[in-house]
Amino acid sequence: MASDRKVELYDTTLRDGTQGEGISLSVEDKLRITRKLDELGIPFVEGGWPGSNPKDAEYFVRAQSLTLQNAVVAAFAMTRRPDVTPEQDASIRALLDAQTRVVTLVGKSWDLHVTQVVETTLEENLRMIQDSIRFLKAKGRRVFYDAEHYFDGFKANQEYALQCLRAADEAGAERIILCDTNGGGMPWEIRDVVKRSLQTVKTPLGIHCHNDCELAVGNSLAAVEAGVFQVQGTVNGYGERCGNANLVSIIPNLKLKMGISCLTDAQLASLTEVSRFVSEIANQSPNAFQPYVGGSAFSHKAGLHASAVAKVEHSYQHIDPLLVGNTKRVLVSELAGRSNILAKAKELFPDVPLHGEQARRILEQIKEQESKGFQYEGAEASFELLVRRAVGSLRPHFELVDFLVLVEKRRRLPTLADVNGEVLSDAMVKVRVAGETSVVAAEGNGPVNALDAALRQALLRVYPSLAAVKLVDYKVRIVNETEGTGAKVRVLIESTDGERSWRTVGCSANIIEASWMALADSLEYWLLKRGVESA
Repeated sequence: MASDRKVELYDTTLRDGTQGEGISLSVEDKLRITRKLDELGIPFVEGGWPGSNPKDAEYFVRAQSLTLQNAVVAAFAMTRRPDVTPEQDASIRALLDAQTRVVTLVGKSWDLHVTQVVETTLEENLRMIQDSIRFLKAKGRRVFYDAEHYFDGFKANQEYALQCLRAADEAGAERIILCDTNGGGMPWEIRDVVKRSLQTVKTPLGIHCHNDCELAVGNSLAAVEAGVFQVQGTVNGYGERCGNANLVSIIPNLKLKMGISCLTDAQLASLTEVSRFVSEIANQSPNAFQPYVGGSAFSHKAGLHASAVAKVEHSYQHIDPLLVGNTKRVLVSELAGRSNILAKAKELFPDVPLHGEQARRILEQIKEQESKGFQYEGAEASFELLVRRAVGSLRPHFELVDFLVLVEKRRRLPTLADVNGEVLSDAMVKVRVAGETSVVAAEGNGPVNALDAALRQALLRVYPSLAAVKLVDYKVRIVNETEGTGAKVRVLIESTDGERSWRTVGCSANIIEASWMALADSLEYWLLKRGVESA
């Protein structure tokens, strides 16, 4: 479905997005995100509120030196205060000092806010809107007007809400954005109010939705269907309370589902990378289940699904994941069929040919292992090693003979006032490598750390390149909670060599043994992938 319509995108991650709980961006963070949004092709990037804090003021100073190809940086502020001229208003002056070509003003559209929050008259609020827009336009600025709480205001006092739009229209606003600030609107309400509002003003309208009812994306699309020209939102839906409309979902819905131009095909293909980049900068874990860009967005676990996708990809995928820069993933679990095994093996290690009977045996082994508590969905390195062992294509680089771990609470010197000693661990491993058996002991601040140190000491003399491998994450999950302290635990380890990361799994009623399994797999996998010959 193609359309001649165009929709303008306006990103407010750097202002509205930073109001999300747990999100704080430095000036350098904001500049990096600005560059990334420019690369994506976003036309307008709202940088912040220059009059609200020193960090935003500094951002606008430094943003002037950015060389942007697609994006225009906008500064945000509220209309002038009651009974103060724009020249006297500190927020308006800060907008001018930001020296952006585009400024976005927010003003009240709900009579309740005018009279009970701002505590002024309805007439003065209309003058505040008009005076602020006219003043900034006279200073050469392009002015966008955010009609705050517009949909609640429309419900409460339709005529006054429309008067606010007319005031902005008559004052010369270039865009008027209708805001569902409390996030309580329904799609059919949004659509109807937008249509009524379009009949009132000539200025192009925009939409700005919050996600308090899990409808911000749907409400934004309903507004587009009704005729708005601009859509505002944030990357990954970051924002106050439940967040803002998620541009990462809105963009492919506009382009791929509604046929509305907003980005080029090449720009759309970078969407997944941009989403993950921003989540990394914001120090937020990427949402694996996020539509279009999440790691699980195109994952297939059930054997029936994987079998169908292997034959016809769109049989269980609503789009080609490559269109948004994502990839298909076949998961391996007790729910898998042979098709999953074959597809996953082909994806991870095409050099190991598998036939149907081998896949059946491997599947049975996986089901047996998962009945014991193993899980391979998030441990693809351990899965690859399992398959290679099953088909006899793996020559182990080392073999564990035995290990011993001691945990001791050591007392400090009796002359010290503090007699509470720290708990340390010692590990001894007996490993066969390069035809020789060696026994190595090491100390660590925990049993797994000590075990890791001892194993490395045993292996580094033969495989010195292993020094590059670092353990970056260590997770423990209880498998059968009803067993109490005798329950099995599953250990998931993530490792990296600075260039790539991989995950391995181990499971046992003994947490040290489970950790050893995952740790040994991690080092074995790296040696395999580096092409290191087995000594």
